[in-house]
Amino acid sequence: MHITVFGATGGTGSQVVAQALEAGHRVTAIVRDPSRLTTKHERLEIRTGDVLKKVTLGATDAVISALGPRSKSETAAGVLENGVRSIVTAMQAAQVRRLLVVSVAPLAPADPHDTLPYRLVLKPLISRLLAGAYADTARMEDIVRGSGLEWTIVRPPRLTDKPRTGKYRTAIDRTVRRGYTIGRADVADLLLRSVDDPATVKAAVAIGY
Repeated sequence: MHITVFGATGGTGSQVVAQALEAGHRVTAIVRDPSRLTTKHERLEIRTGDVLKKVTLGATDAVISALGPRSKSETAAGVLENGVRSIVTAMQAAQVRRLLVVSVAPLAPADPHDTLPYRLVLKPLISRLLAGAYADTARMEDIVRGSGLEWTIVRPPRLTDKPRTGKYRTAIDRTVRRGYTIGRADVADLLLRSVDDPATVKAAVAIGY
């Protein structure tokens, strides 16, 4: 399979690239600064491109967006909303159908059986504190849903650098009960497992330990 990755120099994106290559896939990484991606592999193509401007796609089976703002200025610029809009436009032009994007867990409805402190205090507090970033992410999700593509939205909670375990829980259209953290490597694992999983098409999938 040929997978194109945006956000490949970030914590989750770099895991997607590494795990995809390990699994035998061909990977195209489209990045603003190729020097930041030090991985070398015969099945890896690194292309320069800026998702806040126009990007183009070649033939590919799936696109994974692991975009994320690195600063308040990028959040203010709407890097997720505008970046994914650019990706969707490029996919539509290239007639590529499969899109997977990384979002955030607090945008999902809370599991009704989760703890009261999480549902009534922690989740609303986090949403207020990170209102700007979450607003950008919510607009990104709207673009994905309206794209007409075969999309999957993956919603992780607080990210860590824990090694890949492959042992995590998922939930459709709600948060994972008491799943408050997840390793970036396991988010990448779920993204790659979902590429050819029809159960995740047009679904928002939360993940957590």
